[in-house]
Amino acid sequence: MFELLLTDYTLRTVCLGAAGVGAVSGALGCFAYLRRQSLIGDVVAHSSLVGIVGAFLLCYWLTGQGNKSLGVLIPGALSAGTASLLLTRSVTAQTRIKEDAALGVMLAIFFGSGVLLLRWTQRASPTIPGRAGLDDYLFGMAAALSQSDLWMIGLLGISSIGVMLAAWKEFKVFAFDPQFAHSLGIRTHRIDTLLLLVLVVGIVIGIQSVGVVLMIALLVTPASTARQWTRHLGPMVGLAAVIGAFCGAAGSLLSSTYARVPTGPVIVLIATALFVISLAIAPRRGLLAQWLRRRTLRHQSVATRRGDRDDY
Repeated sequence: MFELLLTDYTLRTVCLGAAGVGAVSGALGCFAYLRRQSLIGDVVAHSSLVGIVGAFLLCYWLTGQGNKSLGVLIPGALSAGTASLLLTRSVTAQTRIKEDAALGVMLAIFFGSGVLLLRWTQRASPTIPGRAGLDDYLFGMAAALSQSDLWMIGLLGISSIGVMLAAWKEFKVFAFDPQFAHSLGIRTHRIDTLLLLVLVVGIVIGIQSVGVVLMIALLVTPASTARQWTRHLGPMVGLAAVIGAFCGAAGSLLSSTYARVPTGPVIVLIATALFVISLAIAPRRGLLAQWLRRRTLRHQSVATRRGDRDDY
């Protein structure tokens, strides 16, 4: 397997791209996990579909040729994901609708529009060249990653991680206690907006590797797994990045050499397996550790009661 990784250029490109997406998504997903904003990630991932198809059609109308490279599609996905969040904020600010309800509405509107536009592109417009394969963005098609796509993922991923590190103190305080952050003079509205924009970037770079439907799993699952093993934000972010990178690389290798199935679902299944294992055996928060603590406390309680009776 590893010899194939060194000799096969396509497989190496896919593994590097999936590992990069997993690392960035895992690190940024920690803040979505701590802020309880997993639904926001789901909305952005699903909303990006209409941006992907829209960018493809816009490129066709301007050049006469469809283009499915990430350099063309990611700006559309970024625009659609950002628009869904801005509309959600506008709805919650001007109406009595709660944020979760507004997010659900935006997910339905944007994803439904994306599916409708995708079907129209594939069926009602047979003359559009290059339209085949657009539906792969629903569940991912990592095998289609090219060298230019890899550079795009690396550039956006490094930029988003750089922003996270530059605003680390503000993100950290805001993630745990927004009111306290505001009392310190931090402009929480701007920090919230910046954090959401960084999350949007971390989500859309994985649309080709994992797909818009499954991308939320790669955003949240590594962070949830890392939380079982750590108690501080720094180690949690680092461990989540390592877990995400491992899941991306391992899923790419397994799907291409053994399973012969789409890469996205394999990556998600590996991440889920690691989460279940961590949930069971993590030293402090795992189910086994909790059971052992309860058992120890129960034995201590029984011994204490026996000692009290012996005193009489």
